[in-house]
Amino acid sequence: MKKTIIIIVLALLASCGARAVDNPYVTPGNEIALKTGLEVLIESNFAVLQGKRVGLVTNPSGVDRNLTSTIDILAQAPGVQLVALYGPEHGVRGSEHAGDKVESLAKDPATGLPVHSLYGATRKPTPEMLKGIDAMVYDIQDNGCRSYTFISTLGLVMQACAEAGIEVIVLDRPNPLGGIQVDGPLVEDGFYSFVGMYHIPYVYGLTVGELATMINEEGMNRGQKGTDKPVKCKLTVVQMQGWKRDMLFEDTGLPWVMPSPHIPQASSALAYPCSGIAGDMNGFVNIGVGYTLPFELFGAEWIANPEELAARLNGLGLAGVRFRPIYYKPFYGGAAGKLLKGVQFYFTDYHHAPTALLQFYVIEVLHDMYPSRKPFTGEVSSKTMLGKITGGSKILELFSKRYKVADILDYWNKDREAYLELSRKYYRY
Repeated sequence: MKKTIIIIVLALLASCGARAVDNPYVTPGNEIALKTGLEVLIESNFAVLQGKRVGLVTNPSGVDRNLTSTIDILAQAPGVQLVALYGPEHGVRGSEHAGDKVESLAKDPATGLPVHSLYGATRKPTPEMLKGIDAMVYDIQDNGCRSYTFISTLGLVMQACAEAGIEVIVLDRPNPLGGIQVDGPLVEDGFYSFVGMYHIPYVYGLTVGELATMINEEGMNRGQKGTDKPVKCKLTVVQMQGWKRDMLFEDTGLPWVMPSPHIPQASSALAYPCSGIAGDMNGFVNIGVGYTLPFELFGAEWIANPEELAARLNGLGLAGVRFRPIYYKPFYGGAAGKLLKGVQFYFTDYHHAPTALLQFYVIEVLHDMYPSRKPFTGEVSSKTMLGKITGGSKILELFSKRYKVADILDYWNKDREAYLELSRKYYRY
């Protein structure tokens, strides 16, 4: 009897071990680990790609939890022929600075595959770039903010593939801001740009797979230049498993690989929509870019009393966020080597904290303390970066009258309920 029990126990242990080996994405002690779309694709034996010639839009953030690149995974996938790579802003290997044009490479050094740039001579794949492709795979970690250019690249890829009759396959990934926060008005007519390509809020509350589906189904993609007819591609989203809408990236158990140079940590993604608009206000304040805490700071040489600034901001009683005084010297950029004084902000409850509005509260207090300092001057048009980033002129027109957040709240929130009603139709989680 004892011998029989031992044999049964050993068999059970062996079967458990086999399951652990067969599924590399199960964390020990956690049988329901979150799996990205890439990992679900791998576990399906690349079912949706079998027998296809595949193009891949990706960057260094396209990895599995073992940090193996999507490029290497698809290059070795049985039954799949990876034939070309396509690089967004910063390039396939992430070697380019923000805003720098990315040149196409004859070959990717690691795989020998041709590399086409989608942030250089063209931002939309040309018919020549798409020759020989049956399906285009998109796998990039997004940051959940409208002005982050990867979703514009995705949209243009969807346009080009719709026109060429090529399927688009999005490998879904977590929205690092979660799927609850929605913040800011929709883009105004006349203000669409590569940093505001779609009729969505500044913080849009969807995964990239959900957003792609909404763009496709709601006719947000337009056809070739000179036409206004919506184009719709054949779209497949490989869904994640285990993701929930209230998850921030730190809740996922996944490694963070920076999708762009100024988003080195998941905390940088959380902070990005909270300060990015202020960072484009004619050098009014430094937001930590050029220092070790990009997007997490507000600082300037002319801020004489950062302790008072922090106290006043904390005195506003804003939900879910606290401020502390900070002194720092950026090591590159326009403020390199200068002693800046200001505040660093911390989230105590991100889901209830202001996101994009946070920077407007900071500007309000700074203007009250230093009224001679003006955060922006001149007309806000569709040709200025502030117009492009904010997706319109009305917010800054209203705000610049007294620099009071109260003056923009109604306009800021006017589209929220209608957008939520629309976007909820495309929730997958």
